[in-house]
Amino acid sequence: MPSLEFKGKSFVYTHHLSVPFRELVVDAKKSLPAKGQKPSLDDNLIIHGDNLHALKALLPVYAGKVDCIFIDPPYNTGEEGWCYNDNVRSPLMKEWLKKEANPVDKEDLERHDKWLCMMWPRLQLLLELLSDDGVFFVSIDDNEQHRLRLLLDEVFGEERFVASIAWQKRTSPDQRKRLGPAFDTIHVYSKLPDRARLAKLGLPETFGDGFSNPDNDPEGPWASTDMTAQNPDPTKRKDQQYRIQLPSGEWISPPPGRCWGMLEPEYLRLKKANRIWFGVKGNARPRVKTYLKEADGLASWTWWPNNQVGHNQEAKKEVLEILGPDNPFDYPKPTRLLGRVLELATGPDSIVLDSFAGSGTTAHAVLAANKKDGGNRKFILVETEDYADTLTAERVRRVIKGYAFEGIQREELHREPITWTKLKKAKDLIEQVEGIEMMAGKRFDRIKATVDDGELVVTGEKDVKQKTDGIGGSFTFATLGPEMSIEALLTDGLPAFDALAKYVFYTATGLTLADVPKQTGKTFGYIGETESHRVHLLYQPDKAWLRSNDAALTEQMVDDIVATNKTGKKTLVFAAAKFMGQRDLTKRGVDFCQLPYAIHRILGD
Repeated sequence: MPSLEFKGKSFVYTHHLSVPFRELVVDAKKSLPAKGQKPSLDDNLIIHGDNLHALKALLPVYAGKVDCIFIDPPYNTGEEGWCYNDNVRSPLMKEWLKKEANPVDKEDLERHDKWLCMMWPRLQLLLELLSDDGVFFVSIDDNEQHRLRLLLDEVFGEERFVASIAWQKRTSPDQRKRLGPAFDTIHVYSKLPDRARLAKLGLPETFGDGFSNPDNDPEGPWASTDMTAQNPDPTKRKDQQYRIQLPSGEWISPPPGRCWGMLEPEYLRLKKANRIWFGVKGNARPRVKTYLKEADGLASWTWWPNNQVGHNQEAKKEVLEILGPDNPFDYPKPTRLLGRVLELATGPDSIVLDSFAGSGTTAHAVLAANKKDGGNRKFILVETEDYADTLTAERVRRVIKGYAFEGIQREELHREPITWTKLKKAKDLIEQVEGIEMMAGKRFDRIKATVDDGELVVTGEKDVKQKTDGIGGSFTFATLGPEMSIEALLTDGLPAFDALAKYVFYTATGLTLADVPKQTGKTFGYIGETESHRVHLLYQPDKAWLRSNDAALTEQMVDDIVATNKTGKKTLVFAAAKFMGQRDLTKRGVDFCQLPYAIHRILGD
């Protein structure tokens, strides 16, 4: 498979493996827990810190569990001051990025190489976090989309490519350019594309308008589709050129240049099941019936027009209304765009991750989706910049609680294409709008119906002078704690028991530990088990205790641990020291692992 070569690739190829684990530290003052609850890392998360380190911190709990990832990384237009340019922690990369040592002469090439170096390790960690049937979306423009596609093919594997979506981000051409861009690209990947969690879109309220039941079919309303297919060469598909006798008695063949869309046995089966329509008089070319009750949604495709999923101008207006004019987000994503992503790739209990959180649109869309269908989707946002609290999290707070606003709050109530057939039944359209007005009129000051780009759009408008209605929800704000390494364990800032437990369990077994058992005098540090091992951790976040005999694995402690092992599995014990030889421990089915210790999945894959 062809690969993408860039300056610095050899330095970052395995950089994600050397990134240290860090503890996620809850900041209660910046969190917004549910009423009566305390901030918890089990809640929705907004994490402030280097997203490379944040992604590594998420691995012990979320590896292989994230259902939907959407990222909107810096587009690298050359005008951005994106913080990752010089924020690479590898000493080799730091040296390479110094201008006097940089092997790339031209500024534009240096910019692209830096961007690729920034993306490579982050994509590696995102792949580890994605579930087998999860879906990964990344939005990009023409500055890097072609290089990003090659990068994704190499990191994820080209066999995991699903599609490239064209999102129409503008409503009109850029008059400053002779041929301005109209869309951004959203590359889509999944570990198992054939099993990817990609659902059909919900049916619009007017979907049934094209169905009827002129023959009083007991299966209910139906619509018909052409039973022929293209066949320019009459020497081919001869088994689909059979003659059909109509109920009127006439015999017909497929029209010139076409054939029947199925073999004769399949046609006869459908005819027997009353799924072939020959017209009211029985003399029309056959068509296949599809029942309304069989419709399970609309298939999506790779063209996402802005009238369906929003555009840049709409997104900017959303952020202005919520956060005011003093915000740095020039090109946020519209909530409707993320809503489409969630509709396709999530269920009511999905975990959604955005590691380039920006204005917080992903969290907004998740909360809106939960309110709409009563779901319990969970969002995890990571924002590197200093505005993670004052802007990213603040938007989410205001969306949850409501926010001061003076103007018109709008909610789209209905949208459908206007066709010539529907125009001929204009009275029906008017009655439909009046029905919507009667049903929803009490919630709004007025209902407006407009025609926008060939579609009828019905919108409810409410004059707001004090505060908008919040949509509910909660989140925990977290930062990155100290590194969990040999050096860190010997200094101040020791990790909490639960954090270290998840770290040692993941790095020793490659599996995630969602919940750490509550520790009592009878658990003897038990934290979890795999199919072959039980894992214990003897630890307290106290330097004096770690240096005392209480922190050592003793014969009595081994007896107690073995006595609690009813499964016969081998036992792995992490501790600061031991007072027994490994030979004796091995006889009792115990392996000792000393803390501090640089653990690298010692049980293997």
